[in-house]
Amino acid sequence: MALIFYSESDRYDAWRDALHAALPDLEFRPWEEPGDPADIEFALVWLPPQGALRQFPNLKAILNLGAGVDALLKDPTLPEGVPVVRMVDDDLATCMAEYVLLHVLRYHREQPALDAQQRAHDWRMIASPAAMHRRVGILGLGAMGGEAARLLVGAGFDVAGWSRRPKDLPGVQSFHGEDGRAAFLARSEILVCLLPLTPETEGILDRDLFQALPAGAYLINAGRGGHQVESDILAALAVGQLAGATLDVFREEPLPAASPFWDHPKVTVTPHNASITNPQSAVRHVCESIRRVRAGEPLRNVVDPDLGY
Repeated sequence: MALIFYSESDRYDAWRDALHAALPDLEFRPWEEPGDPADIEFALVWLPPQGALRQFPNLKAILNLGAGVDALLKDPTLPEGVPVVRMVDDDLATCMAEYVLLHVLRYHREQPALDAQQRAHDWRMIASPAAMHRRVGILGLGAMGGEAARLLVGAGFDVAGWSRRPKDLPGVQSFHGEDGRAAFLARSEILVCLLPLTPETEGILDRDLFQALPAGAYLINAGRGGHQVESDILAALAVGQLAGATLDVFREEPLPAASPFWDHPKVTVTPHNASITNPQSAVRHVCESIRRVRAGEPLRNVVDPDLGY
């Protein structure tokens, strides 16, 4: 039994060592040296080339190294009938929640304005309300969004969430479906996007959505670059409908040097690092999937291709 590994951003040696310690009988192979393709039963991957996975005839599970699976599902040659397992890890969700809390607090306490005042040598007090008076909205209440909501509630914010189906989270006002979206947006002074990327959510962060927010709202997108219509973000910033945006993801990554986002005074750019999979934490979830396949048990966190997550 062997596992093939592919990622241009995750460390091969770190995953090899973590898996060897947990499953010493599992052969761990780099993408460049797959050996006999018939030996490969598991693929641990992040953004593999399209068509590459069909070369393994005995593949039993595709284990994604991140929470987002949209790139995998776009591969028309993905081996039929082989389950795709998305990464669900406590550390991954915790790191995302920390990122969201950091940037919500930055906007809540007017830190971008204070930074600008410092650069201008301008000493003026800027008052901020207590967190209970700041309304934060989270698009997507899955593992990531749910943990972010929990942390924001703990910090005292007035938190609401929007999802495809109703959710029941302590301290979080829940909106769902098309019928609930307008009311959710109207009360979101700081909007956080943590949705999966599906045909339904492609381009959801657009002009119409921004106009449904309170004037001067803030946007934090740590979901996927495909969620945002980037020209609409720039237009909303120009007229003040958005007061600022923190963007961790983009339609083209790495972000091109000529992108106007780099130097925009109202935009914070981060290099898709809101939450990065840690092998020492995530290895237990990979091992659990392998154990379940070996035991003939149903896998957890299997992606539904029809839903896109």
